[in-house]
Amino acid sequence: MMLGKSILTFPSLEEGFLLRRYKRFLADVELSSGEVVTAHCANTGPMKGVLHPGGRVRIRHAPSPKRKLSWSWEQAEVPLLDGTLGWVGINTALPNTLLQLTIQEGLIKDHLGPVFDIRREVPYGKNLRSRIDLLLSPSSEANDPRLIYLEVKNTTWMEGALALFPDTVTERGRKHLIELMGVLPNARAVLVPCLSRSDAKAFAPGDEADARYGVLFREALEKGVEVIPCCFGFHRNRITWEGTRPVERHQKCSDKS
Repeated sequence: MMLGKSILTFPSLEEGFLLRRYKRFLADVELSSGEVVTAHCANTGPMKGVLHPGGRVRIRHAPSPKRKLSWSWEQAEVPLLDGTLGWVGINTALPNTLLQLTIQEGLIKDHLGPVFDIRREVPYGKNLRSRIDLLLSPSSEANDPRLIYLEVKNTTWMEGALALFPDTVTERGRKHLIELMGVLPNARAVLVPCLSRSDAKAFAPGDEADARYGVLFREALEKGVEVIPCCFGFHRNRITWEGTRPVERHQKCSDKS
């Protein structure tokens, strides 16, 4: 499965300490030099389990005339299951790119089959008012010739060894499940939780955060929506492939050992 393979490389991120996260989109970070900078935070949710004021973070310097802020918050240091510290990816703009690269590398070919073409943000659903993250066209040699509608969900919340999504009430997430069920059976519908912690052992819906999402998630499984949790490792200058994880139907099935 080529575990540990680099999926994405980039210039080394700057490290610092999180002072505060506020107004959802902003985070003040103190760099090792003592300078305090304000970074854009793409994750607008509660960031359960990864928001630790005073903890170490990694930010990217990318000044541009099109951006108000020159820095972006990319990673946060968290306690891992083995008692050590590790890094989790918090940039919600990144998972779609990670999954596209993962598919192009053939790392989940066993689940999806051979893919000929990948398109992003294609309109679909009721009155074409939704956009699918990735629309995959199978290769001619694929056993299943149907188009594959693939929705990606950034997943950072963990309880014990179980990765969970969502970490808050999500009307949008529920709508996506309904839209995925709507493409069946004429196409395949795939939900990919992007697990941003490499120590996750399994994935389940975050019933505690949004019980209605959990109900819809289990309905989607029954109707044929495929769920492929994909796990990644986050490093200072790269992101690595760490394999797929099994799916559990309920949060209460969590292994907290």
